[in-house]
Amino acid sequence: MTTRLCLLFTLLLCAPAARADDAADLWSKSCKSCHGPDGRAQTRMGQKEAIVDMSQAAWQKAETDADLRDVIANGSSHNPKMKAYKDRLTPEQMDALVRYIRTLKAK
Repeated sequence: MTTRLCLLFTLLLCAPAARADDAADLWSKSCKSCHGPDGRAQTRMGQKEAIVDMSQAAWQKAETDADLRDVIANGSSHNPKMKAYKDRLTPEQMDALVRYIRTLKAK
């Protein structure tokens, strides 16, 4: 019984870290080429498309989690190059990306 409890607690403690790692990997695979590693959009595509700097406090404050999730799921009405990911990502992955975007705040 004690071994099972230890295992359960270990899994519960590791789960958030694993999700964070998964979100970072997902960002690298799906978002980084346009938005950059830090969300500042200092990439060729980011510059070309005038993609907003997600690290800016004003942007972080103006965009709700629901707004971010909607753009991830359905694409952007401001930039048609930002395609919908609802058919490529699970709801959990989209939520993880929203949480990841919130970590991109400028320091």
